Amino acid sequence: MPKSPRSTPNQIRVVEVLAYPGVQLLDVTGPLQVFATANDHVAEAGGTPPYLLRVVAKGGQSVTASAGLGIAVNPLSRHGALDTLLIAGGPGVDVAAADQTLVKWISERTNKARRVASVCTGAFLLAASGALKGRRAATHWSCCAELARRFPDIRVESDPIFVKDGPVWTSAGVTAGIDLALAFVEEDLGRTVALAVARYLVVFLKRPGGQAQFSTALSLQAAEDQFGALHDWIGRHLADDISLPVLARQAAMSERSFSRRYAEATGLTPVHAVERLRVEAARRLLSESRLPVKRISQRCGFGSEETMRRSFLRLLATTPQDYRTRFSA
Repeated sequence: MPKSPRSTPNQIRVVEVLAYPGVQLLDVTGPLQVFATANDHVAEAGGTPPYLLRVVAKGGQSVTASAGLGIAVNPLSRHGALDTLLIAGGPGVDVAAADQTLVKWISERTNKARRVASVCTGAFLLAASGALKGRRAATHWSCCAELARRFPDIRVESDPIFVKDGPVWTSAGVTAGIDLALAFVEEDLGRTVALAVARYLVVFLKRPGGQAQFSTALSLQAAEDQFGALHDWIGRHLADDISLPVLARQAAMSERSFSRRYAEATGLTPVHAVERLRVEAARRLLSESRLPVKRISQRCGFGSEETMRRSFLRLLATTPQDYRTRFSA
């Protein structure tokens, strides 16, 4: 597995990004641009650029991304120093994961790296190498169930933008690779440099609203035709009684019929949907306001801090206080 010694401030860190035919273009270029901008920032301050960047692929001198654009690549190397190995995702990942030569290379290169990571569906290729066995991992929200099915020894987490489990990192879909690379820069060079890079790229160092890659409100839009008005009403009445009988009356249905039709349309029970919407509203207030936690719990309809804490632990695996510490603006 990857080694994890702390890197020194003036160390040149070799970063290899693995590409393959059908790779997602932004999975490659997003993280690369973060590292390149960090190099520019350090150089402008009179320092030595900290990252040596390579895009590598099996065979040939280029690969064609899923967007149709060719990417110049270096051949796979088995020798030399390696700080970070980054596995990109994309529609071609299944073919790449079936290539035993490539999978073996990943396994061998992982053992030489200080840290290893995947972007989006690159988690499937990293999992095929064995690097994720017994670890927590993230991938694109639409592929979480499939990753868990194929690799039952991985603890797949569907909410985080990225997950760090020791020296192994995995990120959610596509643009989450930028979040991941910014976290690397912050770990390597400090928050000041990472913030400068984020500002230059006009992205958040940490997204407002926190970790969740796919919001509950957005996921419920799939049921907009049937329950859009109800969701608008829930959003305006989070602090009120939103029990099942109240929701059924608001939807003009019997409780039994409402529960069945709502679950069919959203994949969630009404009670679970309300809890998730309340947690989402609380997350926004924790990260964007200075309201006391007790006041937020009341405003979002939890009734007490303890009830909100239990919901946060169940859905986000963290407490409201820890969430605010990490994501408060």
